[in-house]
Amino acid sequence: MRIVLLGAPGCGKGTQGHRLAESYKVPEISTGDLLREAVAAGTTLGKAAKAVMDAGQLVSDDIVLGAIRERLTVGDTGNGFILDGFPRNAAQAEQLDELLDELGQPIDLALLIDVDVDMILQRLLGRRTCVSCGTSYNIFTAPPRLDDSCDECGGRLKRRGDDNEETIGNRLRIYEIQTVPVIDRYREQGRLRVVQGLGDIGDVFKAVSKAIEEAKAAIGNHNRSAAIRRAVARKQLAQTAEPDKKEAKPAKKSAEKAADKTTSKAKSAKKTAKKTAAKPKPAKKTAGKAAGKKTVTKKKVTKKVAVKKTTLKKKVTRKTAAQKKVVKKPEPGKKVAKKKVSAKKAAKKTVATKAVKKKRVVKKALTALANKQARSGKKTAAKKKVIKKQTAKKKTAKKKAGRKR
Repeated sequence: MRIVLLGAPGCGKGTQGHRLAESYKVPEISTGDLLREAVAAGTTLGKAAKAVMDAGQLVSDDIVLGAIRERLTVGDTGNGFILDGFPRNAAQAEQLDELLDELGQPIDLALLIDVDVDMILQRLLGRRTCVSCGTSYNIFTAPPRLDDSCDECGGRLKRRGDDNEETIGNRLRIYEIQTVPVIDRYREQGRLRVVQGLGDIGDVFKAVSKAIEEAKAAIGNHNRSAAIRRAVARKQLAQTAEPDKKEAKPAKKSAEKAADKTTSKAKSAKKTAKKTAAKPKPAKKTAGKAAGKKTVTKKKVTKKVAVKKTTLKKKVTRKTAAQKKVVKKPEPGKKVAKKKVSAKKAAKKTVATKAVKKKRVVKKALTALANKQARSGKKTAAKKKVIKKQTAKKKTAKKKAGRKR
């Protein structure tokens, strides 16, 4: 099984991941542990991660995905693995799906350990870890027998630097903003199962194991149904192919019959050709007789055409001669009347043209007189205006002279 563990900080992912790895004999892959191991080993990814961490920044998704890719190439991941601490946001989840599809190891189950916020605060604030062997304790729920000392090796217990109320509150807010969309993504894919993380660690592990077994059974049923569907599809294809084979046999028989018919026709054609080749002389005689008949008919036709042409020419010449004889001469009185009528018409035309010309001359004269009168009127009016102006000037000059005196 390939499992992704999801849950808020302090929900118990790490503890349940260790137990699941021991129970199912698959490796637990923690991104934090991977980066620390890469830094310690001095690999190229480790050096890149160390430079980012020394600068006080978050390690990029490319570096984390590169570390996961290297880890999944190891042989112990053939039966499955458990991812803890990744993905933390929707972009990482999408990139992880692409990577696992490329490697042919897609996620089978996304397991969410759900715990209340108050319980998370109690777990994180009371969490203690042995410096020597790494055993974890909680001073509220699972305290050690002796304060600040490990029950296993007697080593010193240490509290993590980020296990305080302020940092825990920030981490929970980041979880709600970033990781909840990841949960929704796996729910839409049908891969999510939720387990309540309250109670004893053993009880939580039983609930987690039950969820994994149910997911296994569902995956097996899905694979079996898919195999059945594939088998049914193959049978249907085979059934559709069998009628084609059956239809092919009659087609072959019909083709054979057609071939036999063509061969028989060819044989009969050969026989007829032989018979015609054996009797060539009568064919020549018949051809000569036919040629003689054609020449006789042509001569008869040409004679008839010549006779018809001569008769038509005779008729045409007779008609033209008759038309020439019957040419009537006009009477002398009619010619004189026509001449008188034409002279009267010509006289009338000349009179009309002369009248029109006179009218045009009169119009031109009248227009010329009108133009002259208009010009003379304009000139007299202009002269009158000038005289008025001069008289007015003289009067004003006299008035001024009288005033001066």
